[in-house]
Amino acid sequence: MRWVVLSAVALFLALALAYAQWPISRLPADLRVDKVLVIKSTRKLVLLRQKTPLREYRIALGGNPLGHKTRQGDQRTPEGRYVIDYRTKDSSFHRALHISYPNARDRAEARARSADPGGLIMIHGIKNGLGLIGRWHRLLDWTDGCIALTNAEIEELWDLVPDGTPIEIRG
Repeated sequence: MRWVVLSAVALFLALALAYAQWPISRLPADLRVDKVLVIKSTRKLVLLRQKTPLREYRIALGGNPLGHKTRQGDQRTPEGRYVIDYRTKDSSFHRALHISYPNARDRAEARARSADPGGLIMIHGIKNGLGLIGRWHRLLDWTDGCIALTNAEIEELWDLVPDGTPIEIRG
């Protein structure tokens, strides 16, 4: 009986790992998107080219995802129109595309509340060293306000989304 239970647990763990790491079919690396759309309410990131959706990803958001980011440390993902303005391979997460939050309006609103608007909002992969969790990371909104994908998905975005690409984040 013990072997049956151990076998069932091993099978479950193998299937869970396979699901977490199942490869995605990648879009051609020379393709470029002209807009990124994030819909927080449905936890989706959509890549658009000439208003046509090319790919949709399930995402994790900040730990307090409802509403627009208003201050540093609120764990909210901002809402509005921004730009992917730079990228980094050297972060605590597997690759990262920086979102141009805060913009002038965000800074003015934070200043009116005597608050720091925060910053360093990124689209990134999984924390370095934890990549095996793969798709399972989406079970919780776990970032400090960023938008998280699997490592394979952020690698695809890295190729498809050039710096300067507009990003719209909706509630």
